[in-house]
Amino acid sequence: MAGLSFDTQEGVSNKEANAAFKKGLNKIYGWYTGGFLAFVVVLAIAEQMGLSRGAIGIVFLLATVALYAGIGIMSRTNDAAEYYVAGRRVPAVYNGMATGADWMSAASFIGMAGTLYLTGYGGLAFIMGWTGGYCLVALFLAPYLRKFGQFTIPDFLGARYEGNAARFVGILIAILVSFVYVVAQIYGVGLITTRLTGLAFEIGVFVGLGGILVCSFLGGMRAVTWTQVAQYIILIIAYMIPVVWLSVKQTGVPIPQAIYGSQLAKVTEREKQLIADPKEQEVRAIFKAQSDALAAKLKDVPAALAADRAAAQKKVEDLKAASAPLAEVQAAEKALAAVPANDEAAKKAWTAAKAGADARTGPLAGMPRHAQQFAGDPNGDEKAQAAFDTSRRNFLGLVFCLMVGTAALPHILMRYYTTPSVKEARQSVTWSLFFIFLLYFTAPALAVLVKYEVFNVLVGTPFDKLPAWVGAWAKVDPALLSISDINKDGIFQLGEMRIGGDIIVLATPEIAGLPYVISGMVAAGGLAAALSTADGLLLTIANALSHDLYYKMIDPNASTARRVMISKLLLLVVALAAAYVASLKVADILFLVSAAFSLAAAGFFPALVLGIFWKRATKWGAVLGMISGTVITFYYMATTQPWMRGLFNVTSPIADNTWWGMQPIAAGVFGVPLGFAVIIIVSLLTPAPKADIQELVEHVRYPNLKPSKA
Repeated sequence: MAGLSFDTQEGVSNKEANAAFKKGLNKIYGWYTGGFLAFVVVLAIAEQMGLSRGAIGIVFLLATVALYAGIGIMSRTNDAAEYYVAGRRVPAVYNGMATGADWMSAASFIGMAGTLYLTGYGGLAFIMGWTGGYCLVALFLAPYLRKFGQFTIPDFLGARYEGNAARFVGILIAILVSFVYVVAQIYGVGLITTRLTGLAFEIGVFVGLGGILVCSFLGGMRAVTWTQVAQYIILIIAYMIPVVWLSVKQTGVPIPQAIYGSQLAKVTEREKQLIADPKEQEVRAIFKAQSDALAAKLKDVPAALAADRAAAQKKVEDLKAASAPLAEVQAAEKALAAVPANDEAAKKAWTAAKAGADARTGPLAGMPRHAQQFAGDPNGDEKAQAAFDTSRRNFLGLVFCLMVGTAALPHILMRYYTTPSVKEARQSVTWSLFFIFLLYFTAPALAVLVKYEVFNVLVGTPFDKLPAWVGAWAKVDPALLSISDINKDGIFQLGEMRIGGDIIVLATPEIAGLPYVISGMVAAGGLAAALSTADGLLLTIANALSHDLYYKMIDPNASTARRVMISKLLLLVVALAAAYVASLKVADILFLVSAAFSLAAAGFFPALVLGIFWKRATKWGAVLGMISGTVITFYYMATTQPWMRGLFNVTSPIADNTWWGMQPIAAGVFGVPLGFAVIIIVSLLTPAPKADIQELVEHVRYPNLKPSKA
């Protein structure tokens, strides 16, 4: 990015300056793309000459973070317009790329294909919801928010709904949504950093945090924007190359989207064989026996725990008495130490173990058939029909929440404040959709290609000949990948592997047999995806606190320099807090992200849409609508999601708290309608907004109508 100036020349018209600015960007990012590809080629040659895997990982990590840091340093600013909205002169195509990177979070890059791998058809809800959400952004929000001209979403709420009440509620919701989302991104950063460097996960989280802070801390939206463009280029190249390679390896066709259908048919046929395989059935029977044994223990936890402890203690004593080999004695002592310390710990451990065993008593290691639309059977018995209806309802509910949540995420909507005009704001939504489409159109194919590889290459391989990537990933985190010879036949069966969706993309190059340099590149792409989204989210939180809370509500006379300084300090504090929470591994990436969507949908979407399209919407209607929508959504999650139930000490059965069988991930289906209803009812019962506010709303929707000067 050397030589790039983000300032227009004096004496040149805005149109000419923007054209020259865009031409310069084209040249710079063209060289940047070529340079990145050349860098990968050089590393590939170095690998063939003996450069170690660890060194390749460290080089990728340091080089990419240094690149982003360089952009951040060159883009540093204390100017309010540049810091908050990048000077409002980001060309539509580059804003589309920046939005694509902002959007391509760790969940999209790392988790999307993994979710499709594990859930098959059900995972398409994420693609349909997230992609469809941009249609709502283009139709209902982006152009109109740009016309209002504020810096942030709480800023818009304050201007539209006459004062600080709506602004303050908007600040709280923006912080809640963005913090939940950013924790997921920093978790992804820690995961990738650990894989690249071999550092402990907790350390990797804070190492990756440095790459996040260096951009958003120094230059705000300006630095984040140009860094996100660079990050998008890396992440899309990193995502596409291994998928194309895997497609060529399996079919000889370099267009994975084109062979998706034929490979899915092969996977479906292989699923039938695995379900009927006697060895797979043997593994399932062993898990069933384990589940039954754990169920028996749970009936009388104290007695079972005492028996386990006594048996483990006796084994240690017997081995020592028989002068057994040291390794055997140490293994027995380790087993004794692993016995739960008390009844409560035993109950928790055995319940979790039973749930894991139950999941693997089903065929295909507990995964549904990839092409099966919904669980159950619409033509089956009453239980099968109920399962089908619940599954379909959850699918549609999740699509709805993700669509509406996409259209209400504050860090995404902020991006459309950075364009030079309303027209370019609308165009940038189109470009955003295109750049996002490139990845989302590929993810389903990637999931099927990896599943084909696992089913046909990995299954049936002797344990001592399994690929090296299996052991390498098992060391990163057993929750992501663990394999054990359950039936002791020395041959790998599908039921003997527990795999987490978060490693599917990161492990694809190794699964495909590619050089390790490609694995490093994919990890760098995943890092770019997580960093880019984390940058935008942290900036959203810091801006909400510094601009909307401090400047707009506490000290309206604060200087520009003071506002920016406070934003930077708050950004640092929030980043450290999010990194700490992420280091605790509180929940999986996909749930955290999806929770953010439901909360954003319920908290913001009704107030934003009605604020733009209904001039009668009032301050108290918006305030109560945002609060009620958010509260009911959060309440439903807290009473039905296992991790949140533990956090809030909810002990009642989940079934007693579930409404119409909806999963907590789709809790927004209750919050959004409630939010609309409350805003409409309260608005009709309270005095109409001031005339100038109503005229402003009319003017934003119909620019030819000029508001009065009253």
